[in-house]
Amino acid sequence: MTISKSYPILLLIIFLGLFAWVYQSENNQLQLQQQQQLASFKTSLTQYQQWQGNGAELFKKLAEHYPFQFFQYVDDTDGSQNYTEGSLDNQDAPPFSSLFLIDLSHTQKLATGRLQVKLSTNQAIEIAISNTSSFGIILIASYLLLLAAFIILMSKQKVAIRYAADYISKIPDLSFSAVASSKLSGELKPIAVSLEECRTQLKTQIDKLNQENEKLHKAAYQDTVTGFATRQRFTQKLETISNPDMPQLGVMAMVKATELAQINQKKGRTAGDDYLVKVAACIRKACSKYPDAECFRVSSADFAVFIPDVMLKDAPKFLELLKSYLDEYVQVTESESVAHIGLVPYQQGTDAVNLLTIADTAVSIAQTLGPNSFHILEKLNSNEQFGDDRWKMTINDLITRRALKFYQQPIQPCRTNVEVYRELLARFYNSEGKFLPTTTVIAMAERHGMSTELDKLVVISALKMLNDNPAISANFGINICAFSAHQDLFIAWLKDMLSKHKHIASRLVFEINESGMQSNLGASHKFVREVHSVGSRVSIERFGMSFTSFKFFSEVRPDYIKLDGSYTSNIDEDSNNKFFVRMMVDVARRLGIRVIATSVERQEEKLTLEKMLVDGLQGYYIAQPQAITTTDQI
Repeated sequence: MTISKSYPILLLIIFLGLFAWVYQSENNQLQLQQQQQLASFKTSLTQYQQWQGNGAELFKKLAEHYPFQFFQYVDDTDGSQNYTEGSLDNQDAPPFSSLFLIDLSHTQKLATGRLQVKLSTNQAIEIAISNTSSFGIILIASYLLLLAAFIILMSKQKVAIRYAADYISKIPDLSFSAVASSKLSGELKPIAVSLEECRTQLKTQIDKLNQENEKLHKAAYQDTVTGFATRQRFTQKLETISNPDMPQLGVMAMVKATELAQINQKKGRTAGDDYLVKVAACIRKACSKYPDAECFRVSSADFAVFIPDVMLKDAPKFLELLKSYLDEYVQVTESESVAHIGLVPYQQGTDAVNLLTIADTAVSIAQTLGPNSFHILEKLNSNEQFGDDRWKMTINDLITRRALKFYQQPIQPCRTNVEVYRELLARFYNSEGKFLPTTTVIAMAERHGMSTELDKLVVISALKMLNDNPAISANFGINICAFSAHQDLFIAWLKDMLSKHKHIASRLVFEINESGMQSNLGASHKFVREVHSVGSRVSIERFGMSFTSFKFFSEVRPDYIKLDGSYTSNIDEDSNNKFFVRMMVDVARRLGIRVIATSVERQEEKLTLEKMLVDGLQGYYIAQPQAITTTDQI
């Protein structure tokens, strides 16, 4: 039961109790007074004990001192002396006299008669009723006053509570107006303080959540590395372009950071991210003259730039500017290339898929034109594979011309009795003598089924270089793809070539990616066996990325394993990498397999790996790729 209902009831009970107490006190007092009056009457009768006169005279004498409701004198012998006055039933009783029941009857024998009386209590009862009613009126008035005061206070309290409830109910709507303390004063002051604290804290938390939400929104739609918009925004932009009801015109440039995969593999992802940041900076500077340009990072190595209200004939200005910035970056980094650009026009209603197809073809063509080249393509001339066909022709051309040049990156032995080698890095160039992105050349060769021919070119070129330059006495590693290593015809061809150059074959180490070798352990073992038969050796690169890597130790038995660069990264601090490297070194040592750590970029990594007894170290901290001279010796 609520206090608004229980309080009036409790107050009523208290006042009824007070009234009952007053009534009982008044009744007790009245009873006492009347009993005293009856006792006085009895005492006064002692002087009339020998009364023998008329009853009327006796009544007259007693009535002077006592009021009678009933009086009767009956003489024993003379009936004329009898006298009766009043009645036993009180005909003149005041209202509510029944509340005070008093019996003042008395019968007494006198000398010659009998006296029976009943004293009147009307006056005393009227006084008692008057006193009780007066007090009752006071109680009722007090009750009503207290009840009215309670109702007023409760109404005020209800207003304050309703205000607090309304305030709390508005909190989910994120309404944070200040609390009106005047409406929550007195006993409700703590609620006002609590609500104000709650408001302040919630507002602070909401502000923090809004900031976090902005960060998440930024993370979702802004690339953390480059600061460009993400693929989701790029997709939305394509949807906008494909809308035929939204007039628009412009050009879209696709920029492919073609060296990312090689940088990640050789230098690590940190260097790769730095490379992307620099490419993005070049794009941003080129776009500075186009305030409405929008830049996106579409994938790990692909960027898109939309420049509205630019005609196709004016696009070369932007491309030349971007190429100049990329060329500047090349000079700073001393690398061969940075990125390639394909540019296509767009207008409202342009099909997004077709636009991307043309742009991808334009980038593919640009990659065949040399470092940091660009190509503008308006349409595909009904040949959607134009870009791929261009690559096929380019690869055929460089195989025919044997258009490649070798760079080398040494492997540093960790002990004097360890025999290691130098890795040959093939660089391909087009008919104009401009280098092509190696990763793209290999990928396109695999797409067109020309990887085996490309591997043959690498082997033949390496044999020719070593045969023509006998002063070069080092051992060299040659990269070939796993697909070629699993082909019987290629193995037979390679064995025949090495047999013809046995003095060189013993200096060659064939490097093959572990993931490709894992696909067919039987064919991998056969390749290793045939290569060993002519004196050459085999190295498994990017080793340790598969759960079945240790199966190589027992089934394939290579001469070297080159640990994936992820194991080297921060190995001085990463206990997990230390555990795996230590385990692989232990197993490899028992089987006579040399372990080479790659992507060594810091002195701390070098010292840690040396303590773990690896056999060789390779990475930019040890030596960067460099051109081969005719006097190179190990």
